[in-house]
Amino acid sequence: MKTFNILSAAILLLVASACCQNQAQSSGNNSDAVIENIMARRSIRQYKDIPVGRDTMNVILECGINAPNGQNRQSWEVRVVDSPALMDEIKEAMAQGHPDMEPKAVKGCFRDAPVMVFIARDPSYDFSAYDCGLLAENMMLSAWSLGIGSICLGSPVRFLTDNDACRPVLEKLGFSAGYELCLCVGFGYADEAPAAKQRNPEKVKFVEP
Repeated sequence: MKTFNILSAAILLLVASACCQNQAQSSGNNSDAVIENIMARRSIRQYKDIPVGRDTMNVILECGINAPNGQNRQSWEVRVVDSPALMDEIKEAMAQGHPDMEPKAVKGCFRDAPVMVFIARDPSYDFSAYDCGLLAENMMLSAWSLGIGSICLGSPVRFLTDNDACRPVLEKLGFSAGYELCLCVGFGYADEAPAAKQRNPEKVKFVEP
């Protein structure tokens, strides 16, 4: 009986040790997965003609609005356009607002992403632009982890806000009074696999005492 008890205790100890080891490995893998996701994400400029489901987009949007933001003021508003007809209307307005430019160049600034997220900021809060950037980054990283590519765009903001022809389509987005369009982020299934671009490590330095 004594031998049986010793054997049982030894088996339990081995099982417990294995469980602890598995948990440690799992924790490490999870940490690695976050870093790998950050390092693997690329800006996607070519997309497959496949819509992104709203259930998937809702997960991405939920991650976005849970980004850090100053004083929890949530100084942004988000509008999602996944209607090809509405995107065509927005592109046409942009082309009309810039008659001196090639229409194809203006309309192509969205990179034909199937889903476009428009982010506006509250200019009464001087850190709202940073909050919008954090929101966008959370969305792009979470999207990549779900197999969805993304691209953060600034040129559509200029095309939509520097003329009166685009005012009607901007109003269709339904931002609150006073809010200013700040960023556009496209989402879709990637039809390319771009390589990482070189980063300059000299831009980052520790400050010694």
